[in-house]
Amino acid sequence: MRAITLDEALKVINATFAEARRRNAYPLTAVLLDAGGRVKAVLKQDGASLLRFEVSYGKAYAALAMGRQSRLVLEKAKEKPLFMNSFLELADGPMFLEGGGQLIRDKEGEVIGAIATTGDTNEVDDLCAIAGIRAAGFKTDDDFDEKSMRRLNIKRGPPIKDPQKAEKQPKRRT
Repeated sequence: MRAITLDEALKVINATFAEARRRNAYPLTAVLLDAGGRVKAVLKQDGASLLRFEVSYGKAYAALAMGRQSRLVLEKAKEKPLFMNSFLELADGPMFLEGGGQLIRDKEGEVIGAIATTGDTNEVDDLCAIAGIRAAGFKTDDDFDEKSMRRLNIKRGPPIKDPQKAEKQPKRRT
């Protein structure tokens, strides 16, 4: 198993924060875990509120524990609450069931870590994390074709709706 280095982790987080600045997002906190679920790097933007570390950590841990984006973990909890209650009891760490947590994959698709952000909407948190992963030269679950997804057991949800693009669309008359 390839381990993500500290320099790589910081590159992912810094690129995530660059995307947050580009989007004029609220202050974010980013937690990056290695593939074993242990903290590799944490940064909190100035102005980020209290408990953001705990929320980000829980999102990243949930993504790793279930092997999917944290927004899909939330969907699983809605679909199968009894399963998730049992799963949460077995978990070795806290799991926060919201969007914003993304798996970090190398070019072959091996999971080398997870990053989660919190501070803005789930969609913005996800989009910033995805941009950070890609800018650092890694891949997200959405970067693989169908054949690779099957081989890697990747679960893909619907596309993330970018709130900035939604704002630019003209209003429909009813």
